[in-house]
Amino acid sequence: MNAQEKVRLLVPNGWSKTSSRTWPTLWLLHGGADDYTAWTRETDVASLTASSNVIVVMPEAGRCGNYSDWWNYGNGGPPAWETFHMTELRQILESRYRASTVRAIAGNSMGGLGTMEYAARFRGSFRMAAAFSGYLDTLLNHKPGDDSTGWGPSFTCPGTDWRRVWGDPDDQASIWHAHNPYDLADRLAGTKLWVAAGNGKTGPLGGLPFTDPVESAANDNARAFVGRLNALGIPVTTRYYDGQHSWPYWQRELHNAYPALRASIGA
Repeated sequence: MNAQEKVRLLVPNGWSKTSSRTWPTLWLLHGGADDYTAWTRETDVASLTASSNVIVVMPEAGRCGNYSDWWNYGNGGPPAWETFHMTELRQILESRYRASTVRAIAGNSMGGLGTMEYAARFRGSFRMAAAFSGYLDTLLNHKPGDDSTGWGPSFTCPGTDWRRVWGDPDDQASIWHAHNPYDLADRLAGTKLWVAAGNGKTGPLGGLPFTDPVESAANDNARAFVGRLNALGIPVTTRYYDGQHSWPYWQRELHNAYPALRASIGA
């Protein structure tokens, strides 16, 4: 990363750095234009998990990091979010914080993308992956020459050249495919999967007085991704609902998914 980055941990009762035992982990990934404080700032995750024997891991991932080692026009180098999370952070948790190798992962929006990216690219590392409003088919409806593909990082990080992340979707297509959950779906066999997304309409938890285009697009992505899983015969739990791209819905979906997440890691 060429910098120090933060990670927020919630540790269970009885936890100690010097304990002889280890604890399973639940990774919670934040969305775009946000940071590592998001889940504890916007939801009741601390009280939700307080009685569980689990370490909750909430890492910084940048405003538009996309949970990837950036291409940087072929030069690589920082930011390398994937390496930071899946190599450095994982080793630190296991060597210094008594984390076991039993893990589950969940995330919202950009974090939903990261959830399925990491579960697929590091096959077997997570027993369950839950994506809430994630963009799970980053090339959905893309046509050659379509410069609108990849608008998300540009929108959440004004002034940032989004092509630094994965390059141009035509010229660096292999990089895009290598980070697209839709294309990696076959690698998720054996992982318990959960996909939730709203339709963009105002739902029971409130929202804008018009259809939210961000959540509507996330819903299209979710359905495309789930369709791919179904074609491969890979089981997935789905929740489609009236709702928008906002925290009240993500907190509700975390509550809905949490019993399965907890059970998957024996917490």
